[in-house]
Amino acid sequence: MTQPFIRNHQYNFIKKQADHVLRTHNTVSDPKVVEAVIFLAESKILEQFPELSKEQKELLQPITTCKTSQDFAEYLNRLSEYTIDFPAITEAQIKKLFPKTKKLKLPDLANMEISKLTYLGWIDIATNKIYFVYPENGKFIGVEGKFTPGNKKNLCSLCHGHEEVALVTAISKAKSSLSPDYYKAVGNYMCVDAEKCNKRITDVSQLEDFFQRVLV
Repeated sequence: MTQPFIRNHQYNFIKKQADHVLRTHNTVSDPKVVEAVIFLAESKILEQFPELSKEQKELLQPITTCKTSQDFAEYLNRLSEYTIDFPAITEAQIKKLFPKTKKLKLPDLANMEISKLTYLGWIDIATNKIYFVYPENGKFIGVEGKFTPGNKKNLCSLCHGHEEVALVTAISKAKSSLSPDYYKAVGNYMCVDAEKCNKRITDVSQLEDFFQRVLV
């Protein structure tokens, strides 16, 4: 039996390709163009998974035969059964990730669909703090930063969606070569709404780079 093998961001990527292929079916009349789009979509999806079993590949390939919105809905629903859940996490585990933060505002885990996340993110409006938790190599890592709301839409560095973003800055643990007392700030524009960001993110390279630059 095939075990879950699709991470949340990979599922989002597949969904994005499926939407593109469906849109092509609905708007393009040239069969050669449609065929090329389907071939490219399939290739991009398979590139997301360097190592695939025969069964896993067979689960992904129906994107080449789907034509209607119903076909794609059934395809994505089928794949959702093979997505890897975000690891369960407790409030106690979160507190251990931020031991120096007094009166840590915790996320509302009870009302969050934790299993469908790429990363766990939440904001403390009272202190203008933002928190990120990410599973890496079987354990959780956490980053605390400050956010400066822009009250306008821009591109998010994590999901590349055009949404309301804030400038997020975190202090790197690596000391600067300029001065042993100076620590470098790492900044990026990120979605204010982590839930929306998690539904769009298709690549974790920027997210992992952010963590690496802060926690190095």
